[in-house]
Amino acid sequence: MISKKLFDIVPQLLSEDRKGLENPTIQHLAFDSREVKNKTLFFAIKGNAGDGHRFIDEAISKGATAIVLESFPSVINKDVTYIKVSDARKALAVSSDLFYDSPSSNIELIGVTGTNGKTTVCTLLYQLFSNMNIKCGLISTVKYAYAEVVENATHTTPDPIKLNALLYRMVQADCDIAFMEVSSHAIDQKRIDQVVFQGGVFTNITHDHLDYHKTFKAYLNVKKKFFDSLGEKAFAVFNADDKNGEVMVQNCSARKIPYSLLTMSEIKGKIISNSIEGLQMMINNQMVFAQMVGRYNAYNLLAAYGVALELGVDPERVLVELSKLRGAEGRFEMVRGEKKKVFGVVDYAHTPDALQNILSTLQSLKKPNSELISVVGCGGDRDKSKRSKMTVIGLQLSDVLIITSDNPRTENPESILDDMESGLDETVDNLIRITDRKQAIKTAVKMAKSGDIILVAGKGHEKYQDIDGVKYPFDDKKILEDFLLIQK
Repeated sequence: MISKKLFDIVPQLLSEDRKGLENPTIQHLAFDSREVKNKTLFFAIKGNAGDGHRFIDEAISKGATAIVLESFPSVINKDVTYIKVSDARKALAVSSDLFYDSPSSNIELIGVTGTNGKTTVCTLLYQLFSNMNIKCGLISTVKYAYAEVVENATHTTPDPIKLNALLYRMVQADCDIAFMEVSSHAIDQKRIDQVVFQGGVFTNITHDHLDYHKTFKAYLNVKKKFFDSLGEKAFAVFNADDKNGEVMVQNCSARKIPYSLLTMSEIKGKIISNSIEGLQMMINNQMVFAQMVGRYNAYNLLAAYGVALELGVDPERVLVELSKLRGAEGRFEMVRGEKKKVFGVVDYAHTPDALQNILSTLQSLKKPNSELISVVGCGGDRDKSKRSKMTVIGLQLSDVLIITSDNPRTENPESILDDMESGLDETVDNLIRITDRKQAIKTAVKMAKSGDIILVAGKGHEKYQDIDGVKYPFDDKKILEDFLLIQK
């Protein structure tokens, strides 16, 4: 079975791009179906930080017998097959799809993209269909899940090999549907090329990943490629209240289903009440109470509702199931401090828009004379331009803002905090700078009095802190719970 799959990959790659394969000194057809079990393909991928062509010799020394590359090395190994293609990333996507028998063609795959809300929408849908005893899979920032299997996620969208392997295992486990986050990096790096989507969801698009995409226009255009690629039989559920919603789907061949809180739309929502207990809202003139908080979660619920309807679920059944759901780990996770009567929230908010959304929600929920204390950081080796913006938002919408370390990665944490303070014209009384994240959370708890709200933002579900390439154990929720437990 495996040998046939691998043998089939070679002619497919040759047909993708024959340029450069006519050199008679290159063994480009050295595969034999009887011996191919011992063959190993290495893909020389050119990336932003490195070039896989530099590791070809090392790959051969470790057993690679075939190399997919974009340019030939100066020295040719006569025992190795070299397959030159115009785009090695595309070749990897093609090969991964072939190797795993095109799994996305055998499952209803729904992709969710946008700056914020991807994890929540995918998780809501996965929980909803699982609760209805429909076998489904989940590929999200937090975890990969199907049947009884749960794995911690390594990327929002995995590489083509991991992605197709996951989809293959979901098909083998008789999953009918899979819900998958689609990141802008994955689209740009062709991780989802060859993947067939039955539906797509657009949540919103705001300031993020400009360290990678350089401009907002480039970021938007990459997201748009996902919808441009949807087929006529697919559907596209999109946020009509986002100013770029219509732009995102304007060239999309799929059936378009808009959802909205502000205008008339195919999926129309209206918030009746928003409290710490949850949301009461109307969806297409039907009342529903959801155990989730905030306007942004109302949008997430509308997106999930729209997808469920497109997948054939009765509208009333969808509303019943939505009322049971609690959202994703690390997204508005509540921690109650019973001794001090303090209310804590852990959230993944790491963009200006996401931070503004959750702080605005918490400000609307807090009681008179209570305070909102926010602990906020920015990741290292990422978009620097959002750092000062997040500080300004934090100061505007918090009574006390503590800026601290997030995942500094290879950057100096102090330099990151300097960037966060760079947009301030003068010293402000409600800003505290504490580099040590654990100490920052402890300080917030010490400052809080009965009725106050503490927000710890930026890391959400993550159970580590990335410092100089080493991931040290660190869990915002557990640390906040522990300090709230011991404080009187």
